[in-house]
Amino acid sequence: MESALETALHGARSALLKDLSVRDVADAAVVSLLEDAIVQRRWWVEQWPDGVDYVLGLVAQDVQDGLLEGWGRWPLCPLCSSDGDPHALSVEPELGPDPHWVCGKEGVVVAAVGELTP
Repeated sequence: MESALETALHGARSALLKDLSVRDVADAAVVSLLEDAIVQRRWWVEQWPDGVDYVLGLVAQDVQDGLLEGWGRWPLCPLCSSDGDPHALSVEPELGPDPHWVCGKEGVVVAAVGELTP
């Protein structure tokens, strides 16, 4: 039987890989970044087991931060892309269960993490 930690980590990997893929950024370097985030969050949850419910949102933020350093803002907001001010969606809640991609400019939920569309 799979532990809650393993279930959360596999779910986070799957959800983020789906979001990365639908936005066409899931190359080998980006998938490695995702894998690094999973490893780091495994250690984090081993230190704080009550944090298992927050893994998905934290991995999403980790990947987003890693992409900002080497690739650029991701995922870009589909709601505001036509106004000439491209910005990334944010993960809300920052530390909580059931994370979503949100347009901070409009205050609108765009999709659950793992449910982005092209």
